[in-house]
Amino acid sequence: MNFKDFTEKIEVLKGAKLGGLEAQFKMAPKLRLPYNKEKIAAKNPRKAAVLALFYPNKINETKLLLTQRASYKGIHSAQISFPGGKNEVTDVNLQATALRETFEEIGVQPLSIKIIRELTAVYIPPSNFLATPFLGFVDEKPEFILNREVVAIIEVSVSDLLSENNIRNVNLSTSYMKNMDVPCFEIDGHIIWGATGMMLSEIKELLK
Repeated sequence: MNFKDFTEKIEVLKGAKLGGLEAQFKMAPKLRLPYNKEKIAAKNPRKAAVLALFYPNKINETKLLLTQRASYKGIHSAQISFPGGKNEVTDVNLQATALRETFEEIGVQPLSIKIIRELTAVYIPPSNFLATPFLGFVDEKPEFILNREVVAIIEVSVSDLLSENNIRNVNLSTSYMKNMDVPCFEIDGHIIWGATGMMLSEIKELLK
């Protein structure tokens, strides 16, 4: 998708109906049972926020930013995700959390980012986070400066995200599941699944 075409759709994106849980659960692992608000509240989850950042590349194609986490002794080690993290008491709201974490992790200045809208929060059972995604964009490709939490930037073409040819089912084992078939996006050799895949699924439906 040409970046000019993307920016011309922004006003439509702001007012379009979200796909919500129905869109998210198209890419949810079978073991990932739906949680209603009451069940989530009973878990007393920690609040978090992430940013889905769009920008143009050198030939003006629209790209969406993902990151690969560093390896560590934890549940989400080396996984592909959006920049983001837990809400801090100094954050005025969750949007501020997403912008702060994006700056800390990949060096994009908050004032350069224009927020389009908030998306549907995703509950993440293994770490007991309730993560709220925000859509945003910058007018030029940023100069990314990675901190120790991030080992790589992954640039996803919006055209690849929208293609049905990039939907797969893969068998995965993690610290909390073994030999489980899960739906995923496979883009440029990257397997994107779990909470990030669920967020991408809602973004895909919105862009359509």
